Amino acid sequence: MKIILFLFIISICLNSCFENKVAYSEPTNKPPQAINTSYFQQIPQFEVPTKLSFCGEDYPLEDPTIKEKVEREFYLLLQQPGQLILYLKRSGRYFPMYEEKLKQAGMPDDLKYLSVAESALYMARSKANAVGLWQFIKGTAKRYGLKVNKYVDERRNPEKSTDAALQYLKKAHNDFNSWSMAAAAYNMGGAGLNKNRKHQGFNNYFDLHLNSETSRYLFRIAVIKHIMENKDLYGINLSENHYYKPYDTRVKKVNSGIRDLNKWAVQQGTTYRILKLYNPWIISKTLNGPGRGNYWYIALPR
Repeated sequence: MKIILFLFIISICLNSCFENKVAYSEPTNKPPQAINTSYFQQIPQFEVPTKLSFCGEDYPLEDPTIKEKVEREFYLLLQQPGQLILYLKRSGRYFPMYEEKLKQAGMPDDLKYLSVAESALYMARSKANAVGLWQFIKGTAKRYGLKVNKYVDERRNPEKSTDAALQYLKKAHNDFNSWSMAAAAYNMGGAGLNKNRKHQGFNNYFDLHLNSETSRYLFRIAVIKHIMENKDLYGINLSENHYYKPYDTRVKKVNSGIRDLNKWAVQQGTTYRILKLYNPWIISKTLNGPGRGNYWYIALPR
């Protein structure tokens, strides 16, 4: 009898707990705010453009294997409207500088889209420890004159890393006589691309069998370029005031180290947060000396 009574009490307690749990966690039938799926419903209606080009080189879309690769990047990218909006917004901050440097170097304006494909125009760090807007690994960065140590990482300096990227691409173009091949070399390395070129007997990116990442690289760049230049066709309506602007700065030349960057920033009439925001290449709380006869060029609010 005691056992039966005990089991009856346990049963009541369990039922009570279950009812309380259900009452607490049961979801409502309707979400608080309905998700607008109209954009995603439109995606299947979009067709891959009939013409794509990069640095004046047309893509052979009449080849069904090439068109299929383009479609893959096209539809995958259209599934990321938020990312596309950020590409466009960030382009307002960095594209003016890219365009000016490309013009000065006599290089195609389309090369700016490599930076979008590489980093989404963000100070990113990849799994392979490539860093910055142009995604340099440490060894390549140093080879092209960028300082990387415990105090500074110039891969994160927008202007200096852009200069280094353009040097790399210009050399690769001289080596391969093609901007698409130069871009492929930027992605997989010139030595690796040259090895594939010699083995397969072709100097045309579209004729080469390359690793999975580089095989997609030029298609992704072309699709990024096309959508960013034709955003209205894909329902992305941004006015000029939606784009991020370059920071309004002045530059201070410093020929010595700075022991306390926080204190130094306050002395300059700003904050440590703004100092770091305007100078993402400074990665420590202190700054070593730039070396005899050299200067640090530190951006500060105007």
